[in-house]
Amino acid sequence: MKGSLWLVPLCCAIAGPLLAQLVLELDDHVTPPGAWRYSESIASTMLSAIVSAMVGLTGFVVAFGVLIVQMATQTLSPRFMRLWYRDGLQKAVLGTFVGTLTFALAMLRAVEPDSVPDIGVTIAGLMVTVSVVLFLVYLDRFVHSLRPVAVAWLVADSGARVFAETPAHPAPAHVDGTALPVGDPSLVVLSGSAGAIQAIDREGLLATAIRHDCLLVLPHAVGDIVPHRSELLHVYGTGEPPPAERLRGMLALGEERTIEQDPAFALRILVDIAIRALSPAVNDPTTACQVLGAIEDMLLLIGESDLRGRGELRGDDGRLRVLVGTRSWEDLLQLALIEIRDYGASSTQVARRTRALLDQLAARVRPEHRAAVFEQMAALDAALQHVTADPRWRAFAALPDAQGIGGPSEATARVALAARESPRSHDEPAPDGAEHR
Repeated sequence: MKGSLWLVPLCCAIAGPLLAQLVLELDDHVTPPGAWRYSESIASTMLSAIVSAMVGLTGFVVAFGVLIVQMATQTLSPRFMRLWYRDGLQKAVLGTFVGTLTFALAMLRAVEPDSVPDIGVTIAGLMVTVSVVLFLVYLDRFVHSLRPVAVAWLVADSGARVFAETPAHPAPAHVDGTALPVGDPSLVVLSGSAGAIQAIDREGLLATAIRHDCLLVLPHAVGDIVPHRSELLHVYGTGEPPPAERLRGMLALGEERTIEQDPAFALRILVDIAIRALSPAVNDPTTACQVLGAIEDMLLLIGESDLRGRGELRGDDGRLRVLVGTRSWEDLLQLALIEIRDYGASSTQVARRTRALLDQLAARVRPEHRAAVFEQMAALDAALQHVTADPRWRAFAALPDAQGIGGPSEATARVALAARESPRSHDEPAPDGAEHR
């Protein structure tokens, strides 16, 4: 229902005639001021014009939406459309247009030679004004928000919000947090159909596990694609297990992944936008560098967090009740960087921007996460060694630069590199002109 474009307009289409009926009742009991009174011809003309305008605007928004789908699919990523379908402004605009249309039609039917719904005609005019303002806001927003960099930050913010809304539940000090189930499960729940795991009912699973005094283990992470008749849940316990159908209903399967509980899907969309910009047909490394900025911000949020216990749900007593498959820091880092490095290593701009990203991660992430960052640094060096034969240009491409090429980090990197190659004491004066360089 969140991803549907028809539900809100349908509700507004039904609400329009209902509101019209209430307004007609109000019109029978209230005498409007003189400025709100209309003749039969003026009222009919106004309402007919409103109906025609709303039909035209609704058709324009639908056509504009189709154009957005085509443009976003070609230049961004088809997976971004999952966010666009859920945009509240898009639904509000369509709902307002359709509601105004049905309201004006209901008012038009009530216009008679000896009876004119004056209040209803005035309200219809106000609804048109609101519709036009919403249309202008809609047009301005989507013209600006469909730029690749704007889409990248929108996706990164959505992924960061989902990550922040999934807190970790590490084991308390008095509870053995390393205890894992042993032996065969008492119940294995199989999927009834194929699809991607879009979301799970965490609270429902936890309540069910506590009620039946058991441990529920989900071997798959949210976002994984499972074929039909795949193992969805393992139930461990000595008592009566919960009904399989009830447990199966606590996992939502669909055709495509969503960002609802899957921050890795946000990284997937960002990487898709970046590598599409790096394709020979587009050849836009600057866009890839801009997307790397959004990826960097999201990776910093994840890398600075303690990821232990993020897949664990515990009761009030601290006992582990639900264990959900999660992605490690290494998994997320590889997802974010490997393909961009594969397609962008030959671009000096992308290589330098990636190096700056890795330097930031190495300086800020938790100590247990730094080994994976150093592995990515070594992989970047190996990729540069493979694609760049000239050692001078390879050294230039290996410098960190937050802008890719031309950023202020270039001078800093040169000074740091020179200091490593020819160290001298702090009391030794710098060579002539070194300060300027």
